[in-house]
Amino acid sequence: MSAILSADDLNDFISPGVACIKPVETLPQKSVKDTENPYEVTTEDKVQPEDLPPAQISLTDCLACSGCVTSAEAVLISLQSHAEVLNTLDAHPEIPLAQEPHGTVIADDGNTSEGRIFVASVSPQVRASLAATYGISEREAGYMIDQFLRGPQGLRSGGKQTSGFTWVVDTNVMREAVLVLTADEVSESITKEASSADQSEPALPKRPILSSACPGWICYAEKTHPFVLPHLSRLKSPQALSGTFLKSILSKSLGVSPARIWHLAVMPCFDKKLEASREELTDVSWLPIDAQDGPEPHQPVRDVDCVITSRELLSLASSRGISLPSLPLQPLTHNFTPSFPDKVLDSFISSKRLLAEQSLGTGTSGGYLYHVLKTFQARNPGSELVINRGRNADVVEYALVSQDREPILKAARYYGFRNIQNLVRKLKPARASRMPGAKPMVAGRRQPMSRNATPGGAGVDYAYVEVMACPGGCTNGGGQIRVEDAREATGSAPAVAEADDGTASKPSPQEQRAWLARVDEAYYSMESDSEPEPDNQRFSIVDREAQIHESLLRWSQYMDIPLSKLVYTTYRKVESDVGKDQTAVNDTNKVVELAGKIGGGW
Repeated sequence: MSAILSADDLNDFISPGVACIKPVETLPQKSVKDTENPYEVTTEDKVQPEDLPPAQISLTDCLACSGCVTSAEAVLISLQSHAEVLNTLDAHPEIPLAQEPHGTVIADDGNTSEGRIFVASVSPQVRASLAATYGISEREAGYMIDQFLRGPQGLRSGGKQTSGFTWVVDTNVMREAVLVLTADEVSESITKEASSADQSEPALPKRPILSSACPGWICYAEKTHPFVLPHLSRLKSPQALSGTFLKSILSKSLGVSPARIWHLAVMPCFDKKLEASREELTDVSWLPIDAQDGPEPHQPVRDVDCVITSRELLSLASSRGISLPSLPLQPLTHNFTPSFPDKVLDSFISSKRLLAEQSLGTGTSGGYLYHVLKTFQARNPGSELVINRGRNADVVEYALVSQDREPILKAARYYGFRNIQNLVRKLKPARASRMPGAKPMVAGRRQPMSRNATPGGAGVDYAYVEVMACPGGCTNGGGQIRVEDAREATGSAPAVAEADDGTASKPSPQEQRAWLARVDEAYYSMESDSEPEPDNQRFSIVDREAQIHESLLRWSQYMDIPLSKLVYTTYRKVESDVGKDQTAVNDTNKVVELAGKIGGGW
């Protein structure tokens, strides 16, 4: 496990695993030889030791087993860290690029398959965390990260290969694309439900549609509540969509394999390491079938190769002996800022406009719900938004009503696993009673034996729910810089205070709340920190949505791949094999066998 991570540090921790079955499964079966005498008695010194290979546990194995359900598995933490970033930069030289009038081309570096193109995507919550740490603006924090990853005084100033990142993009751009597509998805689901459209069309999520950008929430749903999966939005998260965009465009335009494009994501959450390892988020999901054909089987290439958090970004700088506050807080020159290969897509990926203004209404997790509500409010002139706050700050319900106070749309926001469990209970389908003489279940009628369950979730009238695992949203992610980390990084005070008995003590809850409020303030200042645009170039929400749709269509046409293959993903029910008999054919056989083992019978 990473040295900076412990179970106590994670506020989105679910529960520790009690068993891991993979080492048992990977042990080779012992061959039975006819020459062995079952009645022979031998001494221990005559027994030949078995030379067994070590059990191998891959990231996919961890995702395929629900023997453990944690917010960040130790395997994922150890394989995706700042050390992995340094090792990769030292092992592979950069592929040099030459700028030409009509685009960017690869120069002949003569390194065959050793060279790499390094790209990175950075979350706005990470910039907010750095801004709060060093007392700078969110925009200046972005300059700091850019200078560190791409600039001459950053990673390029050291290492065996002096490698750095060629492109560093803001995930806000892909977040905007997900926001627009989310509003489209909600509209389509409402239209389809009202018109009872043909079922041959691509399956839409069931209402209420639940956001799918939080990997901790997705892992929880897949492993513990599979009945929720039909409600999940099909859209990729901004991190995953950034990986697909960068690897697809650069691999085709620069003529390199996706495996030679190394994508680093800097995120606020350790669970994002889990998301990057999903087998659904590889080039197999979007590459044409003919591109995967060859003499050898195609090895899937992940869209995101490595994820580090805000705290690991500090460790990355410290490992190279770089002081982040000493870096210039200004944009890099054009010499370090190559244009993206396609002009339309370059304008899209480098856009600084914000679709949704950062305000308290947007929340700290990207503003998915906020944008859906604003989109429907724009389509219904004169409508009003009514806010109903729940029993805590992480549960908020919204109702869009017409001028006649008729409901148009209902939505909600649920942050934190305690609140998520309440939401899941409302969606849980009712089960028919197995008691003798019980009445058959009638569709649409709630069963008295399950107070919170409704058939198919019919009792929940939300159209959309924004679900995030962390209380307080993504600015409070488990990988964000903590109070003690900020003190140590700035040297303004001891890393942690000492208790009366001389032992180190953690910051008080009041200090932690004050720190989170400071990070939130930096996040909400994003709009004011952005560079102002001339009045004649200001875009309305409708204009910006049209521009995003045009850019996404251009991406699809450029790649000659349907947009659905680029922006959508899938989810799966994950069943645990821990303690289960693999030879049992059905539930009846399992029950009979279990009853026999414990001395019972039929």
